[in-house]
Amino acid sequence: MSKHIHTNLAPEFPLPFSQALRAGDFVYVSGQVGVDPATREVVGETIEEQTVQCLRNIEIILEAAGLSLDHIVKINAFLSRQEDFPGYNRAYENVMKKPFPARTSIGCSIGSYLVEIDAIAYAAARCGESFENE
Repeated sequence: MSKHIHTNLAPEFPLPFSQALRAGDFVYVSGQVGVDPATREVVGETIEEQTVQCLRNIEIILEAAGLSLDHIVKINAFLSRQEDFPGYNRAYENVMKKPFPARTSIGCSIGSYLVEIDAIAYAAARCGESFENE
């Protein structure tokens, strides 16, 4: 059984999906695009601006679940243009902390958006907890 997670502080669209679902110790955040939550207008014209906004939208949803970006274990990113990968990586590295989550990044058509990002967070982990062998 899963628990629905929703916040009015994150972007809302009239589409058939949940902002996030908690299933056991995992929270699955639906794909977020680089739009302002209040206006649903695209934020900026660059991959960097839209990447930061995507991650901020994910952060807002995770906060509604009592989590943070530090709980993310897996990111999937979909970029409209292959040439945006370097800018995406720079923006991603500026927002996310080491150790970085596992990640898949794919070039594909996503309409007028430059990037869409979804995330899986592990709710049982403490923020910043490392699982590395020492």
